[in-house]
Amino acid sequence: MCAMAPLYFAMFVAYGSVKWCKIFTPAQCSGINRFVSVFAVPVLSFHFISQNNPYKMDTMFILADTLSKIFVFVLLSLWAVFFKAGGLDWLITLFSIATLPNTLVMGIPLLQAMYGDYTQTLMVQLVVLQCIIWYTLLLFLFELRAARLLIRAEFPGQAAGSIAKIQVDDDVISLDGMDPLRTETETDVNGRIRLRIRRSVSSVPDSVMSSSLCLTPRASNLSNAEIFSVNTPNNRFFHGGGGSGTLQFYNGSNEIMFCNGDLGGFGFTRPGLGASPRRLSGYASSDAYSLQPTPRASNFNELDVNGNGTPVWMKSPAAGRIYRQSSPKMMWESGQRHAAKDINGSVPEKEISFRDALKAAPQATAAGGGASMEEGAAGKDTTPVAAIGKQEMPSAIVMMRLILTVVGRKLSRNPNTYSSLLGLVWSLISFKWNIPMPNIVDFSIKIISDAGLGMAMFSLGLFMALQPKMIPCGAKKATMGMLIRFISGPLFMAGASLLVGLRGSRLHAAIVQAALPQGIVPFVFAREYNLHPDLLSTLVIFGMIVSLPVTILYYVLLGL
Repeated sequence: MCAMAPLYFAMFVAYGSVKWCKIFTPAQCSGINRFVSVFAVPVLSFHFISQNNPYKMDTMFILADTLSKIFVFVLLSLWAVFFKAGGLDWLITLFSIATLPNTLVMGIPLLQAMYGDYTQTLMVQLVVLQCIIWYTLLLFLFELRAARLLIRAEFPGQAAGSIAKIQVDDDVISLDGMDPLRTETETDVNGRIRLRIRRSVSSVPDSVMSSSLCLTPRASNLSNAEIFSVNTPNNRFFHGGGGSGTLQFYNGSNEIMFCNGDLGGFGFTRPGLGASPRRLSGYASSDAYSLQPTPRASNFNELDVNGNGTPVWMKSPAAGRIYRQSSPKMMWESGQRHAAKDINGSVPEKEISFRDALKAAPQATAAGGGASMEEGAAGKDTTPVAAIGKQEMPSAIVMMRLILTVVGRKLSRNPNTYSSLLGLVWSLISFKWNIPMPNIVDFSIKIISDAGLGMAMFSLGLFMALQPKMIPCGAKKATMGMLIRFISGPLFMAGASLLVGLRGSRLHAAIVQAALPQGIVPFVFAREYNLHPDLLSTLVIFGMIVSLPVTILYYVLLGL
């Protein structure tokens, strides 16, 4: 109790400061959580890992932990394959619940108080394996799920089996659906498809985007305009909007702009009315931004045009939402037909996931393509001409390359990846040649790592206070999750430990470690990929409250 009371004190202080005292706003809580995730926890991980001797690893303890996770993964895989109730979604969630506890923040101080200082070394060894192996495997499964949802949404039926290559742009970090993505396809003479995945804003030059911040404001020339999507004009034509002087502008790339008034000032042509003189404008973006009705200040530069004098559209620094149509854009190059589709267009006040994209995906033809914009405007029937058939996937090699690419990019931007690897490398060097860490570096790391545990618990308290309900997933799912977390996990760990011959206090420490509350990283992944985040949130919040009496109960029972 003496070791855990300070941690729970930090958590409840944070909870009360937000829930009752209203000291921190949600934006301030977000900043604190950002500091914890980027600095406090990575530095804390580096501190513990760098002090652990990798040449004196407890092989049996590590083997028991590894076997328990493998047993759970194999059983869940068999359940997902042979039972209808199973599936990749629940495999990921149940594996996270059963095998990935909060070892760094809760395990080290609790086990050290229960069984002595030597357990700190054991917990650090498990932390290293979690960061390097098990969290990487979990991220691989999440990206596999996201890739399958992407393929099903964009290539329903047997069309996906013809994909021979998938190229991912450098600025696409993940397929989790947090950023708007789009696909572009090209089919060769043999019917093989080359797929390109890119961000919807990747075509905007950084220089153009940054230059818009230095423009002198002036009054806007758009009156009562609500621009849903804007592209540099190409094959332009207008269509009457059905009253009130509203025009619909189709730019040849299947993006639509609704506007009140005459666009002749921009050099566009209205059928039957001729062309108005072309005016230079300073917009530049292939994406669309919602603009406020005038009057308001505008940052459009009259001199920003391309080499042909064609007006380009620039992102305004004013706050706005992105509106993008979900229907496909058709492009023609070298006689080949290419399709570019927005995977998850933005909708006001709602985050769009691949699950939503599946529901909102346009009707596809038997060949897997979407109806063209001209056909839709003409009112032609765009229903499928044949059944889609059984869903196919690209070859295993193609999918493996795609997933390894995005997993590598995601890990390269995770501070915990670098802290774990750097701590392991330094420990290998330090304990091999007895090289101590310089005092100035050691004290600099220690001053942040000392606050790491308290700040991590404080961040958990903030998270608990910001939730509308303590049990957002419902009582049934919460009970199932608690049973798996605090009973099934320790049972698998006990079985694997006995199998490898672990006995005594190390066996007890292994079982109690498996009964720790739910880890934070699996919940972060679940929220990013929109996979049962309510269940993981409940286990993080409610699990922190019930874990202390549960672990003490295990400690008492094992000591009898």
